[in-house]
Amino acid sequence: MDFFFPEDNLQRATPAETHITKLTAEPYPDGQRVRVDLEITPFQQRPTIEVKLTDANNDEVATASIVEPMMWKIEFTMHLRGANANPFKIEAKLFYPDGPQAEPVTHTFEVPVAN
Repeated sequence: MDFFFPEDNLQRATPAETHITKLTAEPYPDGQRVRVDLEITPFQQRPTIEVKLTDANNDEVATASIVEPMMWKIEFTMHLRGANANPFKIEAKLFYPDGPQAEPVTHTFEVPVAN
């Protein structure tokens, strides 16, 4: 099913050309949540995106799966679990279940200690 988007005059990429163009993570002041901004190239077919958040000990503190997103600009919140250590690393992988897979994109950031 196709939907009309005002910016539909954009050139949409094939699955082999689709990749993540932006990945940022900004901690909330409480030190327990992180706002994630993710952008991908405009696509012809909707991909799947796996997001993993790890701490300095390489312990997984949060994960998210985004299956067939409608838009290529995605914002969401991840909650940090357990006792965590700076710096944190977020990694996003874009892939198609029966097709190509793009290289993972990473971003490192610090979470301020909450009082």
